[in-house]
Amino acid sequence: MYKIIYACFLLILFSCQNKELIHEPIKADSIQKHLSELSHDKYLGRMPCADGEPLTIDYLVNELKSLGLKGIDGDNYLQDVPLLTIDGKMSEKMTIDFDEEKMVLEKGKDFVIHSQRKTEKLSLNQSELVFCGYGIVDEKLGWNDYADLDMKGKTAVVLVNDPGYGSEDPNFFKGDIMTYFGRWTYKYEEADRQGADGLIIIHETSSAGYPWFVVQSSWTGPQQGLSGIDRSNDCGIKGWITLQKAKALFETAGLNFTDEIKSARKKGFKPKKLNAKVSVGLENKYSECISKNVLAYLPGSKYENEYVIYTAHWDHIGIGNAVDGDSIYNGALDNASGTAAVLSIAEAYATSSSKPERSVVFLFVTAEEQGLLGSEFYTANPVFPLDKTVCNLNMDGVNPAGLMKDFTITGIGHSDMDKYAEEAAIAQGRYVIAEKEPEKGSFFRSDHFNFAKAGVPALYADGGYDHAEKGTEYAQSFKDDFIARKYHAPSDEYIEEEWNLEGMVQDAQIYYNIGSRIANNRDWPKWTPESEFKRPRNDLNN
Repeated sequence: MYKIIYACFLLILFSCQNKELIHEPIKADSIQKHLSELSHDKYLGRMPCADGEPLTIDYLVNELKSLGLKGIDGDNYLQDVPLLTIDGKMSEKMTIDFDEEKMVLEKGKDFVIHSQRKTEKLSLNQSELVFCGYGIVDEKLGWNDYADLDMKGKTAVVLVNDPGYGSEDPNFFKGDIMTYFGRWTYKYEEADRQGADGLIIIHETSSAGYPWFVVQSSWTGPQQGLSGIDRSNDCGIKGWITLQKAKALFETAGLNFTDEIKSARKKGFKPKKLNAKVSVGLENKYSECISKNVLAYLPGSKYENEYVIYTAHWDHIGIGNAVDGDSIYNGALDNASGTAAVLSIAEAYATSSSKPERSVVFLFVTAEEQGLLGSEFYTANPVFPLDKTVCNLNMDGVNPAGLMKDFTITGIGHSDMDKYAEEAAIAQGRYVIAEKEPEKGSFFRSDHFNFAKAGVPALYADGGYDHAEKGTEYAQSFKDDFIARKYHAPSDEYIEEEWNLEGMVQDAQIYYNIGSRIANNRDWPKWTPESEFKRPRNDLNN
């Protein structure tokens, strides 16, 4: 059993409405218990609507009940989330025909495709390929990568990220900070709006923020979306190709790939035909099911109808391709760690002798890995009114490397939540910084984003840049190694000898401290004027 040396949490004081609040300590053994349990093989990678879900849900509900926390109504701790699961069998080859040449791409190695349509068979049959830059259309920016083009009968080939990446101009698409235009979800949505037959995104590791293996593991096997959405007019087939094959495609089309990227970064770019036609197919099996969001709350002592909400996603990607004989994608860091941390925070609130003035909600959402679906459903169908939800504190992938000096905020500059985070960090002897790799678009990749879109100020932060003993170089190498070898891989397992839970305790504690402060004052965190997010209402609080 490891030793916990981090003991400065017992009395962390904040000034709040001329009162001092004594914050409860987060228990390391609580985090370890939940982390070890939820990342165990018996949960089968916690895929929604698969055999591991009932076990996961039962565990969460039992833990929340044992803390004496209230359910949605009476003894109900579950919100139904209707999901459509599509298990698509890709054709073994993707064929690209030129006038006199042909390229043949191999499934998995060179391309990955899927569909969001509830259709048994889909195909691209000699669909015309068109290079559509970054696949962005925005009237305010005067930007249209689909300008003067009817996409019916055509498949768009687009670059990952957005034109600001690598531009060295912070005012051009926010420079290296990825905008929502850079996310694959946006590119899917825009291709749908354009009426394209298909969409192919060119993967590039630095621009995407993850290696090709992640594309393979994430988009191979059953995929899920929210059920009941009419996608009959969406792109039939969506997917990715490797950078190497994209370069070969452009070269065969008589185009210089580097020059075309430069052109795509300039306003006034016009889509360019690649003088090629693509053929590839899918055979889908689909089913519909009801997955579950799990939530409980501690009623406020004074303002029960105002809510501070903690979130973590309980799901991972289940059973997948075997790597070194292991096919269970345990998701220990992603996101048994966040789930364990929020459960430990819930325990601290529930066992405290002083109750928060505002209600505190603990929400464990489903299907984050499939596109933030559980939080999307919740914010569209909130159990607690969003205009009474003061803020969201989201935990996803909590630091397993040990104590950190930093508290890195993903999406810094959006709201007053930064102020609360900085004050809490200083009280812990830490400092606040912005994320070091904003080009990866992490702000759009976890469940806080749906709360932000719905107008609720959100915090997504952790330690991981500056290790308390070993410095920044060690912290970066630790993170790089995880992404290269373990992210969305079977090797994301909890191994006690390799994990240092002090950093998890540290981050869970600061999250507790921030939430407790907000739950015990009358402030309503606001969005900054520079942020694209805002409350969809106008009252005295916002």
